[in-house]
Amino acid sequence: MAGPGRDRVVKLLRQLEHAACRCPAHSNTFHQGSPLTCTVRKTDYAFEMASSNIRYGGGVSREIGMDLQNLRARNVCLMTDRNLFHLPPVKAVLESLVKSGVNYKVYDNVRVEPTDTSFKDAISFAKMHSFDVFVAVGGGSVIDTCKAANLYACHPDADFLDFVNAPIGKGKPVTGTLKPLIAVPTTAGTGSETTGVAIFDYEPLKAKTGIASRAIRPTLGIVDPDHTLSMPERVAANSGFDVLCHALESYTALPYHKRAPCPSNPINRPAYQGSNPISDVWSRHALNVVAKYMKRSVQDPEDVEARSSMHLASVFAGIGFGNAGVHLCHGMSYPIAGNVKTHIAEGYSVEHPLVPHGLSVVLTSPAVFNFTAPMCPERHLEAAEILGADVRQVKLADAGAVLADTLRHFLFDLQVEDGLAAVGYSTEDIPALVKGTVPQERVTKLSPRGHTEDDLALLFEASMKLY
Repeated sequence: MAGPGRDRVVKLLRQLEHAACRCPAHSNTFHQGSPLTCTVRKTDYAFEMASSNIRYGGGVSREIGMDLQNLRARNVCLMTDRNLFHLPPVKAVLESLVKSGVNYKVYDNVRVEPTDTSFKDAISFAKMHSFDVFVAVGGGSVIDTCKAANLYACHPDADFLDFVNAPIGKGKPVTGTLKPLIAVPTTAGTGSETTGVAIFDYEPLKAKTGIASRAIRPTLGIVDPDHTLSMPERVAANSGFDVLCHALESYTALPYHKRAPCPSNPINRPAYQGSNPISDVWSRHALNVVAKYMKRSVQDPEDVEARSSMHLASVFAGIGFGNAGVHLCHGMSYPIAGNVKTHIAEGYSVEHPLVPHGLSVVLTSPAVFNFTAPMCPERHLEAAEILGADVRQVKLADAGAVLADTLRHFLFDLQVEDGLAAVGYSTEDIPALVKGTVPQERVTKLSPRGHTEDDLALLFEASMKLY
C-alpha cells in the first residue's frame, strides 16, 4: 500500500492509539510500557474477590492455640471488651492459649460502637508492645478495633487520618505488611471476620466513618457457633438485621461496571466495588438463610440450628458485601448511631447512649428500598419473595412498595422499635442526620439510584415511623 491511502490508514491508527482506553482490558501492543490509566472509559471494567480464610465448626475456638504455635507467635495481643472478658468465648480462647504455652497480653477496653478516641487508645496499647500476632474475640466493634490497632502499629509514623476514608480522612492506600490477625466473632451480624473494613464514630462530625483496605482483613476467621448461644435476644436481633441489610444492599448495589472512576492502578480499586456475579451468590444465599432462621434465632436462644445458621449467614453476607459494598441504609445509619442522645438499647452492657449498628441500619430499610427499586426492580422483587412475599401478580413498578411492606412485617414480628422517633429522633434532627450522611460517599455512591440531600431528608422523614 502506498500513497494517500496508506497515509490515511497510518493517521487513523495514530488517532485510535491516542483515543483508546489504556486500561489493561482494552490495551493493545501500542500501549506496552504505558501507564495503566483509563483515558476514555470512565467506569470500572473489572472486579476482585477477596476474603479472609474461614474455619467453621462447633468448638473450633479450641484450635486457636495450635494456630498461634503454627504461626510461631511469641507475643500475642488478644483484644476483647470488658463484658465479653468474663464470658465463655474469651475463656475458651484463653484456655487454648494457655494450653499451647502462648505468651499473650489482653486489651479489654474496646468500646461497643468504637470512636476515634477508643481506636487511638487501642492503637497506643498495640504500639507499646512488639506484638507479632493479633487475636480479636468479640463482635464487629472488637474485630474492627483490632484491625485498626494492627494497621497503625505496623505504620507507626502514620497520622490517624491517613488511612481513614475520604473525604473525612486522606484515604491513602495501605502499602506496608501487617501482622497476622485471627478474628473470633461472637455475634452473628457484622461479618467483620471476612472484610477489610473497620468502622468507628468520628466524634468531631458525630458520624461514623471507617478504614477500608483489603490489607487489614483478618488472616483467619474462626467461626464457632457455640459462641452465639450467649447472645441476649435483642443482640441476636440487631446482629441479624445487619446480616439482612448487608445481603439486601450488596445485592442491589450499583453494578461494578457502572462504578466510577476507573482506577488508574489496581491498588486504587476500592474494597467496595459494586454488585458483581460472585458477590451476588453469597448475598442471595445469606438472604435465604435469614428468611429461614432469623426469627427462630431471636425467639429461642437455645435453638442451636438457627443460631448456628445465622452465624454462617453472617459470613456469607460478609463475603458478599465485603466485595460488593453496601449503600444507603449503611450510609444513613452512621449519623443515626453517631447523634444518639439518650436511647440505650436493651440487652447491651453499656453505660453510654447506644443505637446498635444493626438497628440503626434497618430502621431506614423500608424507605430506602422503596426509593432504590426503580433502578433494579427485578432484584427488589426477588428479595421480597425470598423474605416471604407472594410476588406472582406484582408489577415491576410496585417492587419497591412490596419489598418495603415485606420488611415492615418482618421488623414488626421481631418487635423492632417503631422508627427513628422511637430511638429519640424528631424531624428537627433531619438536617443533622443529612449532614452526617453526606460524607459517607464511600458507600452512598454505590446506591443504584442517584440522590440529593433533599432525597436523603425525605428518606429520614419517611423512617421516623415504620408501622
